[in-house]
Amino acid sequence: METHVSRVPILLSVLAVGVVLSTVVFGLLSASQNIENSGSIKAVGVGVYTDSGCTTKAVSINWGAMTPGSTQDFTLYIKNEGTVSVVLSMSTSNWTSTQASNYITLTWNRGGQTLARQATTTARLTLTVSPDITGVNSFGFDITLTGTEVA
Repeated sequence: METHVSRVPILLSVLAVGVVLSTVVFGLLSASQNIENSGSIKAVGVGVYTDSGCTTKAVSINWGAMTPGSTQDFTLYIKNEGTVSVVLSMSTSNWTSTQASNYITLTWNRGGQTLARQATTTARLTLTVSPDITGVNSFGFDITLTGTEVA
């Protein structure tokens, strides 16, 4: 088991999310786009897991096939592995297609939550694709989950 030093964020993994956007035409007047997203998670100051027992580190997310206007949820378990309470935050960065960031958003339900030392919480990440997405053939981005010590 790793030990964690208070006030020193520890980088758990690096994220590189690759996504392929494909177009499928249905009939003469309608079109549908499938968007897949999979990749890794970077965490700072907290542990991120795929199971409620916090035994399997989350190293990737596979969003599956998505269409314009759709949303997809993914559940993670966030554990404060330090010795002080932290405030949780999430960010995205390093979009491989800046245009994609205008049409695809990632949100979650734990921003600003305080997590006591050694406590665990369930987090729901939601990826949303705009119904108006155009001009995007592929995209990728980094997800960073951070626990910042409560002042």
